Amino acid sequence: MQRRIGAVDLELVRGDITAQDTDAIVNAANTTLLGGGGVDGAIHRAGGPEILAACRKLGGCATGDAKITPGGRLRARFVIHAVGPVWRGGGHGERELLASAYRRSLEVAVEHGLTSLAFPSISTGAYRFPIEAAARIALETVAAFVTERPGPLRLIRFVLFTPADLAVYERALAALPG
Repeated sequence: MQRRIGAVDLELVRGDITAQDTDAIVNAANTTLLGGGGVDGAIHRAGGPEILAACRKLGGCATGDAKITPGGRLRARFVIHAVGPVWRGGGHGERELLASAYRRSLEVAVEHGLTSLAFPSISTGAYRFPIEAAARIALETVAAFVTERPGPLRLIRFVLFTPADLAVYERALAALPG
């Protein structure tokens, strides 16, 4: 599924984030940036030791923030490591922190002049953020960013691992105003 928002093509695909040919992929990282399970582990394994070595120099990353490293052996030149929140029932700023993780990823991409970016579904795996809410937050944040801050980005792709996750994002994109 695809939708144009301003000068940006927003795509939803089912696939493997580590195989994307965008300028950068976003890693659903933890605060240490030293690897983990799920998307984080897959990116570190596929990208090789260069990513971990670069992450060690960054000194971690706060929840809601994002930092960039080289892409190592990935097809993407860069990895933007974004730390989303652990879901704790919704009363601990989780929605705002998730929106911030997406926004900071976009800001880092623009600061580095990137034209294409691939996101996973941040915080919806081990961090248990409800995917329906997460998809809405992700797509609304991206749409607002590219509308308010036109820049070099031309393609933003969401890469969903399962058909069920892709279907949730498709419904959220269809419901997006505009």
